Amino acid sequence: MRVEQDIEHGETSANSNQMLINQLREITGIQDLHVLQSTLNASQGDISQAIGVLTTQTTKEEHMPEEPTQANNERNTSNTLNGPAKDDLQTAIELSLQESQQAEAERRELHRALEVSAEENVAHMKRKRCEASGESCSPVDWIRQEDWPVGIRNVGNTCWFSAVIQSLYHLPVFRRLVLNYCLSERVLEKCKSHSEKRNIAFMQELRCLFGLMVGSNRRFVDPSAAVELLRDAFRTSEAQQDVSEFSHKLLDWLEDAFQLAANGTNPEDKQNNPMVQLFYGTFVAERLLDGKIVSNIEQFGQYPLQVNGFNNLDECLEGAMVEGEIESLHSDQKVSTSQERWFSKLPPVLTFELSRFEFNQSLGRPEKIHKKLEFPQVIYMDRYLHKNVYQTHGRRGEVKRLKDQLTILQQRLEGYKNYGSGPTKYPLADMLQYVLEFATMKPANVSPASPVPINPPVPIEPSSEPDDTSPSDGLQTATQRTPIHKPFTQCRPSLEIPLQPAPHSVTEEELHFVIGCLQRWRAEVENTINELKASIDKVSQALEGMYSDNSLCQVPYRLHAVLVHEGQASAGHYWAYIYDHTNKRWLKYNDVMVTESTWEELVRDSYGGMTNASAYCLMYINDDLPYLIAEDTDNETGQVLKGMDSLPPILRRYVREDNHWFQQELREWEEQFCQAQRDESCHQALTSTNTEEPPVASPADFNSISSEATENLRETAEEHITSKQAHSQQNEEKSEESQVVEAEEKVNSDEAEPEADTDTQPESEATSTEENPAAARRRQPENEVSEVEIPNVGKILLRSDADGYNEEMMLTPAMQGVILAIAKAREAFDKDGPEAGLIKAFHEEYSRLHELSQEETTPQQDPRLQHVLVYFFQNQAPGRVIERTLLEQFVDRNLSFDDRAISIMREARTKLRLIKPEDMDMDEYLQWHEDYSMFKTVFAYLLTGLEQYQNGKIREALNYLAHAHQDNSVLLRKGEKRGVDLSLIALYRRKCLQELNENAATMFKKQDENDVAEGVAIMNEFVIPCMHLMVRDSISQEDLDVIELIRNCWCSHLGQDMDDSLQEKLSDFLPRVLDCSTERVVLKEPPKVRNSPHDLCSRLSAVMESIHSTSVVIVK
Repeated sequence: MRVEQDIEHGETSANSNQMLINQLREITGIQDLHVLQSTLNASQGDISQAIGVLTTQTTKEEHMPEEPTQANNERNTSNTLNGPAKDDLQTAIELSLQESQQAEAERRELHRALEVSAEENVAHMKRKRCEASGESCSPVDWIRQEDWPVGIRNVGNTCWFSAVIQSLYHLPVFRRLVLNYCLSERVLEKCKSHSEKRNIAFMQELRCLFGLMVGSNRRFVDPSAAVELLRDAFRTSEAQQDVSEFSHKLLDWLEDAFQLAANGTNPEDKQNNPMVQLFYGTFVAERLLDGKIVSNIEQFGQYPLQVNGFNNLDECLEGAMVEGEIESLHSDQKVSTSQERWFSKLPPVLTFELSRFEFNQSLGRPEKIHKKLEFPQVIYMDRYLHKNVYQTHGRRGEVKRLKDQLTILQQRLEGYKNYGSGPTKYPLADMLQYVLEFATMKPANVSPASPVPINPPVPIEPSSEPDDTSPSDGLQTATQRTPIHKPFTQCRPSLEIPLQPAPHSVTEEELHFVIGCLQRWRAEVENTINELKASIDKVSQALEGMYSDNSLCQVPYRLHAVLVHEGQASAGHYWAYIYDHTNKRWLKYNDVMVTESTWEELVRDSYGGMTNASAYCLMYINDDLPYLIAEDTDNETGQVLKGMDSLPPILRRYVREDNHWFQQELREWEEQFCQAQRDESCHQALTSTNTEEPPVASPADFNSISSEATENLRETAEEHITSKQAHSQQNEEKSEESQVVEAEEKVNSDEAEPEADTDTQPESEATSTEENPAAARRRQPENEVSEVEIPNVGKILLRSDADGYNEEMMLTPAMQGVILAIAKAREAFDKDGPEAGLIKAFHEEYSRLHELSQEETTPQQDPRLQHVLVYFFQNQAPGRVIERTLLEQFVDRNLSFDDRAISIMREARTKLRLIKPEDMDMDEYLQWHEDYSMFKTVFAYLLTGLEQYQNGKIREALNYLAHAHQDNSVLLRKGEKRGVDLSLIALYRRKCLQELNENAATMFKKQDENDVAEGVAIMNEFVIPCMHLMVRDSISQEDLDVIELIRNCWCSHLGQDMDDSLQEKLSDFLPRVLDCSTERVVLKEPPKVRNSPHDLCSRLSAVMESIHSTSVVIVK
């Protein structure tokens, strides 16, 4: 579906929509514009929700559920709850996604990433656009905190720019070069070519950007001016290849710009270029030609390294520098060629470009390599230097010899650990011990039917680590065992143990001879194994330390920055980890967000192998050159210059001017806030005067919400405030469907100004009219019309192209109330227009819901389930929360069924968008909706538990009821009407608990292994956790009686004669039954339940009728 923007938005809205599309493409990796546009429209301009929809669809495709039926039911439930955005439109989105993601290799990669992301919720979450943009709060929250680094705003597919620029900016030597860059007038006059002018312009914009990053009072800066100069050079900036190209071109442009400052073109002048001196080095390429070594010197900037086939950075360097048969410390891979490379001069800033892409010939497109690659914080480059060529050759030969030796030792050790000629092999030392035990067993002088010995020798467990037991105590270990203390069984006589195999007869002389041989052989085997292990450890240590001696640790390079790419080959997101050399910590730079990080988080995001995030660029700096990270100092005092003091005068003035404008924005925001407070006072005064009427919002109140829009800054902040609120209410079905604030779509712009044609308007409650044929002909061909019967409303005419129309949602009581209110407002709409119609409908629905909240709650009916506002009224929610919630009901997409409803819906959207952030406490607003969502969940758990109990599924019922009781207790702490009456939950929780305990006790008494295991599982997974929760709550006498009954039941087993295994199992869980105060309770998470208010109303009535009539009723 294509939703056109209103004409009033003009070019600005079009640009904003395109920017959102670009951001969606960047984050999700989906290139289909139709899919992206449709998802954005379905999310009503909320990019966070759009990202969630797209990533959720991918997850559904990649994960095959264990129970297909249950998964399908949950998916259908989710579609129903989410309304029109998850109905027919969403089905089309899913089909488009399937068509755009058919590559099997890409699917495998994404599947691997999705599996790990479930374990990395906190460590590696996909960034939220509402947070990353930094525009979801007032300008007060845009203020930079002290000297905290600033972020760089993503101005549309420019996260790669932020990652690269941040890594360079936080290199003090580079920052000084940029900030102090200056060209004389004479040089500027000579610059005639386009490339020279472009390079100079880019350099000036980069200086301004760096100046703002130094001294700005803003939390993040806008790089638009510098980025615009790069647009022509990078057509598709989403692939890693393009980012690498950007890094190369950036250095080329900077090199050319500094070459102009040096005013020279000969090679010697070029070597004095600070960019060349900082980022470029040389290597010697040697190859064997006709028995002679031929070498040449080449220059390099960013050094490319292949990732495939290697495990760590040293292996990558070995493979890149030495293209011949070499031995790696950790890899058996060999590459045959005759060329070697050796670094002759290393740059102070050494950048490794990790090639994580390869072209798939079968698919005809590139694929990302997600292989894990480790890299150290400090790497020593001595072994790769040309001056150490002979020493390194010798070490490589020694590595080859040691690896061959290590292979032989490991093969010998394997022979002892897995001995035998058959398919099944065992440790030789254990086999000798078993034979020794057999030989020392007393001869079998009795028949199998005779009584067995009381204390036969117990065989030791097989062990692959024989050095834990010495040869001398082997026999003692086999024949003497320390008895294990078992609770509840210590005072009982030992049961008879079955007879072990033994020789039929053996003489003392034979036994003495056999024992001597076996003990000697076992000691020899153990000694040999220990010697082999020691030799293997020694060789491994020699390999690990091959390049670790002092002679090859003279050129240290410390990791300065790691640039990370998350996504696939075609698209993704970029951020950077940069080391703060002053404070000795890692910081994460993700667009506008700058947060403190750790090495562990960096490793998780950068090594790769598990997720679709991995490092693509490593920046090391020479650890022996302190000037690289030294801050600017005053020439006279020697003190470190910070902030504005480190800037040249011209940049200092530029930054001060920008800070002045920022302060002006803050003052304007403060003035508007004070004005809003005055408006609020007037609103409260008007409300307090109306005491005779029920608390219905007056037109004056309504207009106070809908005050005129302020300047652009104000509007932008408000929209993002409301956008964040919309994103946070995804569990509240009405709020989710109706929250339309930022980048709001406009339904069918060809009907933006519908005529008040009475022939095409639906009649009120009792009557309806046929659509005027002339009006029908004037409609577009695709606008088909159907007549729908709405309970309590009557027949209405629905356009089949209604934006997001969902038949099930139209039949809910909440939507019926809104439709009825709009029908009653017809006269006001026809007379005074959409605003008057909205106010009238608002009052009608407000009055209806307030009256409904006065109805008495009965066991078969709870008015709070019918509408969220009934819940709010009964719990005396703040008036602003009630008014905003009701206003959101009128922006529901399902109201696009006719022109009048569309006009009222648009008017409501305008009113909602103009609510000021300071008009209400958004945290309080969201908390009220979260409480109602939990209230519905409690009811869903309760009803599901009762249904399961009636159908004999006691375990499932207890799980639901335990969760219902736990969540309901949280609500009741806030107020009596916040939750459900506890008596019904507690009653059936006791019934389930008592019945499950009886079942478990019956299974335990059967002494069948399977029955006993199931009984113990019931106790551990259901009964005991529920008992613990009951004890920790304010326990009633009835609950205490049931707990005592359960304890007595299991204590009665103590005096009974039972098998040792049963006694051991009993001793494991009985202490937890008796003491419920020490264990941490973890309830088994129940399956997801449907908490639609309309569905809960019908289920409550059916379940309560079933309880009173004792007949089983199932509500699907």
